[in-house]
Amino acid sequence: MPDAAAPARIARPDGWQILKRNRAALVALWFLAGLSLVAIAGPMLLPAALKSTSNASFVPPMQSAAETASLHVLGTDVNGQDMLYRIFSGARVSLGVGLLGALISLFIGTLYGMISGYVGGRVDAVMMRAVEILQSVPRILVIMMLIAALDDYVKEWVDGWRLMAQEHNWTRFADAMNSLKAYSKVLVMIISLGVVEWLTMARIVRGQVLVLREMTFVTASRAMGQGSWGVLRRHLLPNLSTIILTYLTLTIPAVILDESFLSFLGLGIEDPASSWGSLLKDGAPAINPIESKWWLLLFPALFMSASLLALNFLGDGLRDAFDPKSGD
Repeated sequence: MPDAAAPARIARPDGWQILKRNRAALVALWFLAGLSLVAIAGPMLLPAALKSTSNASFVPPMQSAAETASLHVLGTDVNGQDMLYRIFSGARVSLGVGLLGALISLFIGTLYGMISGYVGGRVDAVMMRAVEILQSVPRILVIMMLIAALDDYVKEWVDGWRLMAQEHNWTRFADAMNSLKAYSKVLVMIISLGVVEWLTMARIVRGQVLVLREMTFVTASRAMGQGSWGVLRRHLLPNLSTIILTYLTLTIPAVILDESFLSFLGLGIEDPASSWGSLLKDGAPAINPIESKWWLLLFPALFMSASLLALNFLGDGLRDAFDPKSGD
């Protein structure tokens, strides 16, 4: 009989070796790693002249402007800001919202699905009917309602911290809170997206737990007196880790798309901060038959599309590599 104190894992093929043979997934992984590094370090490494507004409005790509004395690789926007800088800054927000929102949904969905699948019976039936009801509600509508309801409260909360910092002469903290105010909708959006995106994860985890709970190592753990939370944490969760990781990479694109759509509608991040969605919103009016500023729309769309495609390739690769029913 296996030791109930030691987490049991199901023997599977070496998923990482399978993943390494998937060239599309590897390229996607390296692309996302490089983009994340550029998004974090890029805005700090660019010259100061490219980070501020100027009179060099609508400078085409690969041209210099006398006002900034700099080469604008991707052109400038209506305010004379460098598009490369804005896209890198927008990548921070879009990828950050996607990752944090997906992590929140992962936590809620995993916990909910594990409890539902492990307990079973009437509790499972009620919990799954609740999931079905929530899935019938348009998620964008729910997110818009949450943003409208919570944004003012978040701004007041940030202002409260800013005023307290000013009273205690905490200058840097006060400045940070003042900058954070522009991201109030992003904070609400991250929570809102995480709250509505967990439903699919809960159904997937619940289905896996229904299979795992009938296996020998779970039965042995129960027979040796291990409690339900111990079984969930020490035995079921380790066997769900690869599935959770796989669907995390597939949830991030959905969250990024929702954030971009909301920002395109003007419900996302506020100026002067930017995300890929807000850049698309700003670039859409610049496309017209008379004088098209195509770079304002093309480059944000390319970066976002490439990132979403890479995340989907990586998610598919992880699913093929770690799905117990895939490959021998």
